[in-house]
Amino acid sequence: MNKRKKPLYQEFTKGIIKQNPVLRLVLGTCATLAITTSFVNGLGMGLAVIVVLVCSNVVISLLRKAIPNKVRIPAYIIVIASFVTIVQMIVKAYIPVLDQALGIFLPLIVVNCIILGRAEAFAGKNSVIASALDGLGMGIGFTAALCTMGLLRELVGAGTIMSGLQSLLSIFGDHVLGGFDGIDLYEVFPALEKLSFEPITLFLLPSGGFFTFGILMAITNRIAEGKGEKKAELHDCGSCPMAASCRMKPEEEKKEESA
Repeated sequence: MNKRKKPLYQEFTKGIIKQNPVLRLVLGTCATLAITTSFVNGLGMGLAVIVVLVCSNVVISLLRKAIPNKVRIPAYIIVIASFVTIVQMIVKAYIPVLDQALGIFLPLIVVNCIILGRAEAFAGKNSVIASALDGLGMGIGFTAALCTMGLLRELVGAGTIMSGLQSLLSIFGDHVLGGFDGIDLYEVFPALEKLSFEPITLFLLPSGGFFTFGILMAITNRIAEGKGEKKAELHDCGSCPMAASCRMKPEEEKKEESA
């Protein structure tokens, strides 16, 4: 019997909490920990991933019957790399500050396991509309996780909120949102300086990123489990959508193939 397809709205909403790519599926962890030292960095990376994820899902879904099975992974990478290049050129041209902040992690979106994983596990097997909604939902979930981590780490580690927001919004013109460029808690609450309260800079370091990441994972998993989702567990390579084409297979599979 064919599996019953989910309603389209569920394809969109699943990536926000229930199957959040960062906090539930634990994908894209390297970029998440590296660039979430501020809200603006997280938002910029998240928006770039949303554009690449939605566009690549749509194109791969359109070509899913034309791409030979043996070369599907290289074909997917070419499609993804094309959109990453376009996004990178736009960011370099219009938001150079963000390009410098994200550094190597912007072009590395090409090999982001969230994007390649959705191409292999979903877009290559489903309709264009469903694939677009899946990409949009997963992208929003990824962005929400990055923004939340960036906001918390920036607040505790630097004492600011959304600092440098105008540099990101400059692509839409000057003085967007009335020129709002973040909040400095020491300017809003001068008493903090009198009390000798200083930001905990540890949160801007890798150790602070891991701590924030763990706390958010625990909260997200508790919410998802409360909605009837299974408890998040670590899996071996065999559960990865790329396992069929990857050389890093479990030893049991290798023995079966050699027998």
